[in-house]
Amino acid sequence: MNILAIDTATDVLSLALGSGETELWSFEAAVGLRHAELVLPCIDTLFKTAGITPQDLNMVACMQGPGSFTGVRIGFSTAKGLALALTIPLVAVPTLDCMAYPWKRLEGLVMPVLDAKRHRYFAALYSQGLRISEYCDSSAADLAGLLPPHEPVLLIGPAAAMAAQEWGNPAGWSVVSDNTRGNARALIDCVKEGYGVRGTELRPLYLRKSDAEEKRDHPPSEV
Repeated sequence: MNILAIDTATDVLSLALGSGETELWSFEAAVGLRHAELVLPCIDTLFKTAGITPQDLNMVACMQGPGSFTGVRIGFSTAKGLALALTIPLVAVPTLDCMAYPWKRLEGLVMPVLDAKRHRYFAALYSQGLRISEYCDSSAADLAGLLPPHEPVLLIGPAAAMAAQEWGNPAGWSVVSDNTRGNARALIDCVKEGYGVRGTELRPLYLRKSDAEEKRDHPPSEV
């Protein structure tokens, strides 16, 4: 099975193309706000490198969110467009689930953390790959309240170090923070194991309204 995975949920553009059980090609670059400009050319380059055409694809996968509002929308629309054009399944995996997946055999608690701006974080709590909390859009202090006292936790993701610093780097906690890598390769593994939801009518998972929606719902008061 040939699977294309697209992760644009953060500043990193992360793509992976899996063929069969073992062959995998990937691309990652910290591109900031240039996802819309670069995602299709980079996908094309990945196809050429692998010697695979779009018509050889059996499935397209993307991050469902949360993450960067614009980034998630770009990845979702790109994946959905390819799936519809090629009449193949589209699978979306919640971003935090995908981030926690590689750590599912770890004993103890794992919390993926994304920077949600405004001194807040997108996060959830996992135990051996199973989510045991709601998806959160919370302050560092509120997230700390999710954690059982005196129990070690592994913070992962691009905002892990920032969150740990706000918490005062509690003893017993570990941090794996890397803002230069995405999760497209893990996304392929998730899809192969049956994670995610399918369908051409899928919608992104947003935990917060966009800035435009906030301004529409709460217009500035007239002076």
